[in-house]
Amino acid sequence: MNCSALLSLMLMLVQLWPCSPNMQNHSTQNTDQSFTAVHRVKRGWVWEPLFATEEQTSMVPVYVGQLKSDLDKQDGNLKYLLTGEGAGNIFIIDENNGKIYVKEKLDREKKPFYILRAQAINKNTQLPVEPESEFIIKVRDINDHEPQFLDGPYMATVPEMSPEGTSVTQVTATDGDDPSYGNSARLLYSLIQGQPYFSVEPKTGVIRMASQMDRETKDQYLVIIQAKDMVGQAGAFSATATVTINLSDINDNPPKFQQRLYYMNVSEEAPVGTTVGKVFAEDSDIGENAAMNYFIEGDSSDAFDIITNNETQEGIILLKKRVDYESKRRYSIEAKVVNRYIDDRFLEEGPFEDKTIVKINVEDADEPPVFTLDNYVMEIAEGAMSGSLVGVVTARDPDDDDCPVRYSIVHGMHLKRLFSINEHNGTIITTKPLDREIASWHNITVTATETRNPEKISEVNVYIQVLDVNDHAPEFPRYYETFVCENAVSGQLIQSISAVDQDDSAEGHRFYFSLAQEGTNNSHFIVKDNKDNTAGIFTAKSGFRRQEQFSFYLPILILDNGIPPLTSTNTLTITVCDCDTKVNTFYCRYGAFMYSMGLSTEALVAILACILILLVFFLAIVAIRQQRKKSSFSDKMEEFRENIVRYDDEGGGEEDTEAFDISALRTHTVMRTHKPRKKVTTEIHSLYRQSLQVGPDSAIFRQFISEKLEEANTDPSAPPYDSLQTYAFEGTGSLAGSLSSLGSNMSDADQSYDYLTDWGPQFKQLAGMYTSHRSVGD
Repeated sequence: MNCSALLSLMLMLVQLWPCSPNMQNHSTQNTDQSFTAVHRVKRGWVWEPLFATEEQTSMVPVYVGQLKSDLDKQDGNLKYLLTGEGAGNIFIIDENNGKIYVKEKLDREKKPFYILRAQAINKNTQLPVEPESEFIIKVRDINDHEPQFLDGPYMATVPEMSPEGTSVTQVTATDGDDPSYGNSARLLYSLIQGQPYFSVEPKTGVIRMASQMDRETKDQYLVIIQAKDMVGQAGAFSATATVTINLSDINDNPPKFQQRLYYMNVSEEAPVGTTVGKVFAEDSDIGENAAMNYFIEGDSSDAFDIITNNETQEGIILLKKRVDYESKRRYSIEAKVVNRYIDDRFLEEGPFEDKTIVKINVEDADEPPVFTLDNYVMEIAEGAMSGSLVGVVTARDPDDDDCPVRYSIVHGMHLKRLFSINEHNGTIITTKPLDREIASWHNITVTATETRNPEKISEVNVYIQVLDVNDHAPEFPRYYETFVCENAVSGQLIQSISAVDQDDSAEGHRFYFSLAQEGTNNSHFIVKDNKDNTAGIFTAKSGFRRQEQFSFYLPILILDNGIPPLTSTNTLTITVCDCDTKVNTFYCRYGAFMYSMGLSTEALVAILACILILLVFFLAIVAIRQQRKKSSFSDKMEEFRENIVRYDDEGGGEEDTEAFDISALRTHTVMRTHKPRKKVTTEIHSLYRQSLQVGPDSAIFRQFISEKLEEANTDPSAPPYDSLQTYAFEGTGSLAGSLSSLGSNMSDADQSYDYLTDWGPQFKQLAGMYTSHRSVGD
């Protein structure tokens, strides 16, 4: 019969469970029994579960259970074997009867179960009578661990005055025992310290408020929580944790002034913005709940203000406007303080504000004089004679002694030249006539100084307006350039005019235009007033002749509407122009200029022709001089070119058919026989191949160089005509050697070019040229 066995040590018992389905069902139906019965299965194992306690401390092996085969005849022929985890050292078996013992201490927290195998064999044949069966021994737990608070100590915060039952925080303890069996890991929480303010839920560890608490009374509480396993039964383990609970602030307290009445003083000469004093209200709350604002009530004079110092929460009373001891000596104001942030939940307990009375006394001081007005505006007509009255300023000492004052004008010497003031009574007069067209307003500053205390000074601004008087006659706004054509017809408009007046007019300027008395007999032009401060100049006849009269001077009378009215005579110059009906301004200006110079057109043409001839003559002279300079420079350039030898052949390519011809150094031009400073007596004629024989060691070459050197030394003003040609050697190691013809000291006949054939196909054509040349020479 194939069967597996399951030996299970459950919680505080060690139970042996077979793996067969029949055995499983049978054993399941009897799990609630005392396990003293022997359960049998036909031709199978027999399991007899017994109890064993975890962490058995006895040195004697403890009986766990028994394995028994139904084939066991109790005749001693069967032998039981045990293998697997812990077999032999932790678990042993009696091979004769199958009883299993544990001989070492077991710890469920280290190893909760063991897997073993059992087998029954015949002692005589050593053959198994039952197949090997595997089973599991589970270690049953005992209460051997204490609870632990792993997250302690705890910190928590809860708002003050929170209602009863408000959750504060939760504490949690852990137990290392098996929570699935018994009560070893079942914890129960209780409050050791913290009543009657807090409570804890026994099963969850949630701490709750047990009553309302005021932070201002006490802001921190230390609570001790205990956790017990075994549901608090006798013999249970326990642990404790501390919870520090802080009460956070809420705005449940109104501000309160420290005093019901404050006394303060302020000097009457204190400037606006001066700090008069401070008030302070206390608030038991903290942070923003203690923030407050101060206000002033009951101050009908509006002389004081109050601001809040957000750092110190003080109310600072400031002077809002100047106070006067002589006018009012005492002030009584009401200051109010209100919380800035109010919790609506506590409004029913009363307003979150407070009030106090502040009495302020004004202290007397020696004040400077006071003018009757903040500023003065005066008027005077322009042109008024020196010493005319402008106005009067008045100041007095506000103090009880009423000290006399002295007046003066400041801020600008030019104002003193225009105005003066009586230092005793403040009368302002002019020192010279005023012109409104120069300045229509004058601003002066008048000071009043106490005679007994010169340090007490007051100032006031005086604005003086110069009233306009019609003292300027109207005039043309600009110079009019007027032309009339010779062929102009009668009644033709030739010019529109207007007028300006420097005076002011309350009703607006009105100008009237007409011919002056001296021009009324002039029948050539008429003036027509347009009734809009403009007028038109019209011709009174047809046809004008420049030869008879080139210009006309028309006097025009302009009248304004001032009181009294003023007139002026303005002359309009009219120039006759050589035109038909349409005036060409440029041409007319030109004609007027010529007429003023007394020149005719023919004379002007003659003058221009003379100027043109002189200009052409001057340019011709300049051109001739430039040509001469250019010719001289060309000769020098020729001399320069006499000694320039072009040698731009890199040394014998495929196109090389000529070598350097040194005869170029001995040409007629080089010798310059026409120059007196030349001493060359012979000429050198050399053909192409002959030049190859001329070298530095040649007498002819040395003679040529000597002549050039002597010529340069004897004529220091001439540029150097000697020519320097450098032909560098190709370098050591070159198979070709030097290609310079100047460096050759032998002729083609002495030169062998057979080596050119060894240079490769690139020099094939060159080798052919020199080889054939040598053959022809030979």
